[in-house]
Amino acid sequence: MTLRCHSWDRLTTKAFLPKMLEMNHGHIVTVASSLGLFSTAGVEDYCASKFGAIGFHESLSHEIKASEKDGIKMTLVCPYLVDTGMFRGCRIRKEIEPFLPPLRPEFCVKQAMRAILTDQPMICTPRIVYMVNFMKSILPFEAIVCMYRFLGADKCMYPFLAQRKEAMNNNEAKNGI
Repeated sequence: MTLRCHSWDRLTTKAFLPKMLEMNHGHIVTVASSLGLFSTAGVEDYCASKFGAIGFHESLSHEIKASEKDGIKMTLVCPYLVDTGMFRGCRIRKEIEPFLPPLRPEFCVKQAMRAILTDQPMICTPRIVYMVNFMKSILPFEAIVCMYRFLGADKCMYPFLAQRKEAMNNNEAKNGI
């Protein structure tokens, strides 16, 4: 098994995986995001990094399975918007927001720990993320665009980006830049 490492997650895996393989024991957890399963406008760099984390996780999962090391478990964690302040201002359609509010960090941790302790290969929180991901895999792109527009997910990051831009402009003005 050859691991070529280009980022900290891969470096961490490279550091621990050889001993896990030798002992045929361990658990690798990748914390990504629902934005690694499906994307939105305005945060392409974030989405790309999460797509990359998920791709790395899936590839490593296949490699471990091919090596017949059944004692090494893998869990992929893909939460929806977590209320940490990172994307403060992100808004979906106001009629949908009560059904998909930002998730409490404690809830996400509880769900992730339950998945890890039960060797669940993947946890999406809330569960509707599974359905959206499935629909993305079977529907044509234009149907997905319609669904995003209906949910308000197509431009959900625009308020966040506007707030961030305003804060940066205020900071530049304050610092005389």
